[in-house]
Amino acid sequence: MSNIIRLVVNNYNEILEANKEIMVDSWPMMSSPGPMLCIVGTYLAFVLKVGPKMMEKRPAFQLKNVLILYNAIQVLFSIWLTHKAFEPGVASLMLSPKCNNANRPPTDLGIQTTVTKAAWWYFIAKIVELLDTVFFVLRKKQNQVTFLHVYHHTLTAIFSWCYLKFLPGEQGALIGFLNTFVHIVMYSYYLIAALGPQYKKYLWWKKYMTWIQLVQFFLMLGYQLMILAMDCKVPRALTYFFIANTIIFIYLFGNFYRKSYTKKQV
Repeated sequence: MSNIIRLVVNNYNEILEANKEIMVDSWPMMSSPGPMLCIVGTYLAFVLKVGPKMMEKRPAFQLKNVLILYNAIQVLFSIWLTHKAFEPGVASLMLSPKCNNANRPPTDLGIQTTVTKAAWWYFIAKIVELLDTVFFVLRKKQNQVTFLHVYHHTLTAIFSWCYLKFLPGEQGALIGFLNTFVHIVMYSYYLIAALGPQYKKYLWWKKYMTWIQLVQFFLMLGYQLMILAMDCKVPRALTYFFIANTIIFIYLFGNFYRKSYTKKQV
């Protein structure tokens, strides 16, 4: 057993050194996966075990003002990050029909740095978004702490770190910007909902939020298949893994939509 563990550690260290990005490696939480894994591990322990146990005999926290502020910040941050995609050269870089092709001109260092910095902020956003579930627990909304919710938040936090650490580049940036745009809509909904029941009449579009997320995942899947078909620098095994998880997300969100909205109309 010790030999297996040693082998895994050695292989990880080799991969880490081989794919080391000096600029990214110097940024907060990026030198090793330790901090990220500690946060994700603490998150899972709290929302699945510690939190529900702690709240078992306590009244639910209301957190109205906290939620209003939190969701407002998320909306503004998502708008700011989405805006990065429209900076000079960034959009054309992400939408280029060529990928790691010999005929393609070298990427402008400034544009690449913009994309990579945006990817770091995206990763930080995924860490902060773990609070979504924490707030559910503190408000005793444990029914909303579903497998879909926890799986989605956990995987996106881990994936965003792995992408930034090992594959900083335009291939995954489009997916991040697409997801950030969707979050403008999503957190706008949460912000209106947090304002109070008197604003419920403005939330008639709730089911379309899940529909938008499904469209997002289908676009992601198409983009990932395109990356697979082209000569991209993303390892095929990793792309297969991303594709598999995107399909899982499509299934889970589709199942949620069917149970939440389609059955109600029957």
